[in-house]
Amino acid sequence: MRTTLLARRLRKQSLLAASLLAAASLTLTACGGSDGKKDDATVADVSVDSGSQKPATVLDQPFTKPDVVLTDTAGKKYDLRKETAGKPTLLYFGYTNCPDVCPLTMSNIAVAAKKLPAAERQKLRVVFVTTDPERDTPKALGSWLKGQDPDFTGLTGDFDTIQASARKLGISIEPPHKDKEGKTVSTHGTQVVAFSPKTDKGYVLYGEEATAQDYTKDLPKLVQGRTP
Repeated sequence: MRTTLLARRLRKQSLLAASLLAAASLTLTACGGSDGKKDDATVADVSVDSGSQKPATVLDQPFTKPDVVLTDTAGKKYDLRKETAGKPTLLYFGYTNCPDVCPLTMSNIAVAAKKLPAAERQKLRVVFVTTDPERDTPKALGSWLKGQDPDFTGLTGDFDTIQASARKLGISIEPPHKDKEGKTVSTHGTQVVAFSPKTDKGYVLYGEEATAQDYTKDLPKLVQGRTP
């Protein structure tokens, strides 16, 4: 009995150490920023192998989906919880004028989504919420997303509302600002949150290093609510 209890304690300590290491690797990125610097932004306790290079981080404590109503590309109100209830959902916060991370992330997901069987593809919801609502109008979002995947959902709204929604997922967003070259940039966390269709909880995080191949491999499992 003592051996069993000791083993359990050691396992918990190992998971905690791995959690802290993995959480520390999550970052805040200025898309298109001039200095390229990143600040540490701990997001959540996670459970992964400390030596793993897997792009997916499985959360010990899944996130609750934000209870928020924004505006879609058709100019209609979009209740995030209601519209994605019971659906496998990937949620990302970014902006259309981003020259690097945002379009690459959406492109990677689009490539993977197109490889799903039609029935599974219809279940998947990919939601892109702008971090630059002043420039990302419904029309601008719609035009940009057509170049990624016309089935993706684009949402905009009041910045404070968007920022609060992201914060509930441990994702930091700062108001758009001018860089040294006079360009408007948006500093935001670059994680993609995957929500399970079984629980509607955000249980997996993907960082900006995740590739199209990673999403292609994981999406079939995510659609079923399984751990990748």
